[in-house]
Amino acid sequence: MKTKTIQITSGRGPVECCWVVAQVLKYLIEDIKKAKIKYVLLQREHGTENGTLQSATIQLQGKELESFLKDWLGTIQWIGKSSFRKFQKRKNWFIGVYEIEATKETFLKENEIKFQAIRSSGAGGQHVNKVSSAVRATHSKTGMQVLVMDSRSQHQNKKIALKRLQEKVDKYNNEQLKMSVQNQWGNHLNLERGNPIRVFKGSDFKTQKVNKSYKSKRQESKNNLRQQKWD
Repeated sequence: MKTKTIQITSGRGPVECCWVVAQVLKYLIEDIKKAKIKYVLLQREHGTENGTLQSATIQLQGKELESFLKDWLGTIQWIGKSSFRKFQKRKNWFIGVYEIEATKETFLKENEIKFQAIRSSGAGGQHVNKVSSAVRATHSKTGMQVLVMDSRSQHQNKKIALKRLQEKVDKYNNEQLKMSVQNQWGNHLNLERGNPIRVFKGSDFKTQKVNKSYKSKRQESKNNLRQQKWD
């Protein structure tokens, strides 16, 4: 089962683009659910107005993600009148959907875990202090460790220690991914207009069919981003 992380971004565009990001996020999540793909919303950067987002980052997990994402990755266009600026004449707004480069995950392998039995302390009376039932588990690769003395059973404490160590590793991986997202904020600074992969229209956000000749141009578009003009 594959994992991919994507970011929806306004490209630092005006408030209308931030509104489009929020609408596309809703539309995309509906599509993800229909495709029965697991997802986690990792980050949302709120815009200056209620109901707007500068960006959103989603982690997807499932089969055939490439097939699903081929209809989403690229520039998205919304054709509509601004509801934020009454006299704004512009009617074409652009945002981007990009794949975030994967970070190297840390996996918990049992041969990398060192267990140390120590005497429990605290409540439990003299019996618990005489028996080495507490367990310290250390992950040699990262130096992460947990100390468990929940049970008088060393075996049970070892099982709990494994679970808590796994939770620590999962949290570490998630933090590394978020840092990667922050480091790739260049997506916000650049956004190419044209060659939209999807087009929406009107305040009801109806989708329009797009000529799918964009496929051969997708990588070219990503590599040749140009600065989006602000209004």
